[in-house]
Amino acid sequence: METNECKVYVGNLPFSVGFKELKEIFSHCGKVIDSTVIVNKFSGRSKGFGFVTFESKKEAEKAIAEMNEKEVNGRRLRVRAAIPFEEKRAERSPIAN
Repeated sequence: METNECKVYVGNLPFSVGFKELKEIFSHCGKVIDSTVIVNKFSGRSKGFGFVTFESKKEAEKAIAEMNEKEVNGRRLRVRAAIPFEEKRAERSPIAN
């Protein structure tokens, strides 16, 4: 199974949410293999988004369906399929193939 098919992007995260809390928030959707909150490399503060990797694509799809727009600590989460870094970089490149 391609890992990216099992990975979801989580945006608009409350800044107080760490990787353990992120895992807990999504654990009811399936087996969470990994959870990551992206932080500023200088301050160590959350940038307000992260990623959750599930055991299966079906669990990732369930997370998207159930958790997108769900309110957590006063903020509505944005949950969607994660885009591989290479594809994301290609989208932003002014020299698209």
